[in-house]
Order: sequence, then C-alpha cells, then structure tokens
Amino acid sequence: MSFKVMGVTSGRKDSNSEILLKESLLACKDQGAEITMINLRDYNILDCTGCTACTHGMTSGKYVGCTLDKKDDKKAIMEVMLAQDAVIFAVPTYDLMANATFLKFMHRNLSYESAFLESIGAIEHKDRVGALIAVGGSTRSWQSMALESIQATAFTNDFKIIDMYLATRVPAPKQCLLHDDMIDRAHIIGNNIIKSLNTPVEKREWLGDENMGWCPNCHSNALILGEVQWDGLQFPIECQVCGAGGNLEKTSEGKWKFVIAEDGLCRDRTTVEGRTHHVREISHTQGGFYTKENLSTVKEKFVKYKALKFPTIEIDRSNN
Repeated sequence: MSFKVMGVTSGRKDSNSEILLKESLLACKDQGAEITMINLRDYNILDCTGCTACTHGMTSGKYVGCTLDKKDDKKAIMEVMLAQDAVIFAVPTYDLMANATFLKFMHRNLSYESAFLESIGAIEHKDRVGALIAVGGSTRSWQSMALESIQATAFTNDFKIIDMYLATRVPAPKQCLLHDDMIDRAHIIGNNIIKSLNTPVEKREWLGDENMGWCPNCHSNALILGEVQWDGLQFPIECQVCGAGGNLEKTSEGKWKFVIAEDGLCRDRTTVEGRTHHVREISHTQGGFYTKENLSTVKEKFVKYKALKFPTIEIDRSNN
C-alpha cells in the first residue's frame, strides 16, 4: 500500500527547516510513499478575524466553514492536507515558539475541527499520524515553547504525533548541514512515520525519544497549575498541550515526575473524545451568551467604549 505523506514548512527558502524536512520526506519516499511538500510562505494565508462563525456553527450543530474560505489559499491546502496519511511539520523558532507564518495558518484550523464535524456526520473519521521538527538558533531555553506550540495546533485535525525533534543552535541559513546528527535524526523521523503507518491504528505508539518531556501522554515539556474548569473538573497539575490532568510525584530516586490521574485523560485534546468535551464547552459558554437580557446589557454598557477614542499612529505611505 502506498501512503500519502505531506511536508509543511514555514521557514526560509532552502534553509534549515526545509533541509531537515526534505531529509525526512526522502526517507518516506525511499519506502514508497507519495510525497507532497509546501512552504507556507508561497501561499496567501489571511489571519483569523475572530468572527466566531465556525464556533457559532458548533453551537447550532451546523457546519458553516470559514468566512475566509474563498478569499485565500487555506481551504485548498487543507483539502490536500486532510487527505494525507501523515504530515511532517518543520517550523523555525524566532522567539520561544513557532513562527508567525505557521501559527497564522494553523490557527484557522478550528473550522475544520474533526471532533465536531464527525459528531454531526459531515466527515468520516480518518486516522492520521504526524511528526514535528522545530529549528532555532539557540538552546532549548530559547525554544521552550516551540514543539509545544506546533503540537497544540496539530491535534485539531487528528494528527497523532509519533515523533518530535528540536534542532538547536543553527541560526545561520543551511547551518544544519554542518551537523550530520541532525540530518540523521530527520531521516529517522521519516522512517518512524512509515513504521507507524504500517502499524495497526490501535497499536500505534510514540516512536520518538523515550524519555522526552514531562507528559507521558503527549511528551510535551509544559506543565501548569490546574484550575477549575467550566464543568467543575480540576486537577492539581495539567499538561499545557494535551490537557492531561494529574500531579507531581517523587520517584524512589528522588526525582519528580508527572503522574496522570485515573480520569486524567478525560479531556485529552489529542483524541476526538477529549475535544468533543471542548465542543460542549463552546456550546455552553458561547450559547449561554446570546440571551435577550445579556445582549441588552452589553448594548447599554458598550456605549461608553464605542465613544471612547485615543490617539493612534498615523503612517505616511506616500513614498511606498
């Protein structure tokens, strides 16, 4: 069986992110995969306007798409991307997290939320796998939210992340070519993608570095203090990426580890079931806003802010 594997990058042309991505895709191609690769810089991608049309659709149980679907290239790219068996994302880090080009594209994915679309019968479930490569000029300290911010945008469309790699201290274009270990690691990612695709869905598992990350569920390095959720659920500690809930416990060696509670994966964002929980939250929170009383109160109070004006910045574009 020939698998479809897509590479998506948002880095400089012919530089580190593209090189590492191409090495990963080469490993997939050598094993018979059909390859597609894009650089998001080559496409017209508009910012999400925050119009909430897609979440209004979720509240009413209807698929409305995105209001920008006919205005840029997002939908055309998504139609190809969601038809893939696997996607490898390779993204540069300019300041702690994924770069703006990548985030601008992926933050529009909510209108393609598979948990919602499957719940209303608009699409059939498709099991996909994915891998992440983050590239930056410094150590992990200055890329501390890189892989986490990329992964946080991937689960909306059911990409099960099976491997991640953080390439550090390669600030100059093509500098990764001086590090054979980076090239080798990128090749392994491609091999792991094909290995996962050749594994029955129910047996697919993490194939990256065994001890990567604090979270044993998604392997992120980001933990936060838990707080009371909209439905009253609370855990002492949560994974910032997948939402796993649990607590910190000391091992027999005196080290701390994050232990997921018995029901700690009830809101696991990497699963359709966990994200369906969030769809219910959207319906509860947003749906509860549109009452006659609330709208009347907002209209009355907004008069003050509508009339309030402050100096802005005027730009002279006459020489542009």
